[in-house]
Amino acid sequence: MSLKLPKLPSIRDLTRIYNLQAKQKFSQNFIMDKNITDKIVRLAGLELENALCVEVGPGPGLLTRSILDRGAKNVVAVEKDSRFTPALEQLQDVSAGRFRSIIGDMLTMDHATIIDEGLRLQSNANGEIKAFENVHLIGNLPFSVATPLLIQWLHQLATKQGIFSSPQVSMTLMFQREVGDRIIALPSESARGRLSVVAQSICDSFKVYNVPSSSFVPRPRVDATMVQLRPLENPPLISSLGTLEHLVRFVFMKRRKMLLRIFKDWDADKVALLEECEIDPTLRPQDVSTEAFCALAQLIEQRGIKIP
Repeated sequence: MSLKLPKLPSIRDLTRIYNLQAKQKFSQNFIMDKNITDKIVRLAGLELENALCVEVGPGPGLLTRSILDRGAKNVVAVEKDSRFTPALEQLQDVSAGRFRSIIGDMLTMDHATIIDEGLRLQSNANGEIKAFENVHLIGNLPFSVATPLLIQWLHQLATKQGIFSSPQVSMTLMFQREVGDRIIALPSESARGRLSVVAQSICDSFKVYNVPSSSFVPRPRVDATMVQLRPLENPPLISSLGTLEHLVRFVFMKRRKMLLRIFKDWDADKVALLEECEIDPTLRPQDVSTEAFCALAQLIEQRGIKIP
């Protein structure tokens, strides 16, 4: 059986037929060129054997088509905007039982619902798959909620909750290019910040593909980038992710100051924490390695120190 979808109306035609205008309140921007979504899926290098692909924010379904055309057998999409139901149901009808969509908010949805939908797909009609070995979270995220979603997923990944309890997990997500730069920024790079440290404490992160603003309808003011995050085999995070996040939020609020000044302003006695972790107090926050921040967060958590 061919895993290629039959010929379908173009996304541009679907948005016209169903009057699917992008809504500003949902920060919606659609990609109309399937060559771009095909390239994103190809470069993502998704392992599709015994895998569940979870797409967040499919909209009219162009990226979904590319995922299915790549050969994915188990795809579940979560869409907050019910206006896209007809377009997604049409795609579901021609997917040979490989695709289901759920209307709901990914920020609040119980992941058990997503997993159950995946296990009920026609591709698993014989019930051979009891749990997915690979889970791929993929999506063209609305820019306004992309960072909160990522932070939530990193917390769930750190504690192996929901879909992140699978043995192999990856996230391939669209962000504003500036946000993508922050996620992958290394020490001493100008984009380095809170998000860099939190993401890199448990994940290897890298760019998959830059998408110019001209590729979207309506055209946003900024370019976008697709970033992939894969869990590290030996992550430097030892404390809770919450402690690390609190620490880096505190120090990066004063990113232009040296750590010595930041910690003296907090409590002169706390400067000793830097010395214990062998962190140069003359460094600024963006110059500190993820490993050093993780060691500092561990020490702070062990001693029950309250961060401002």
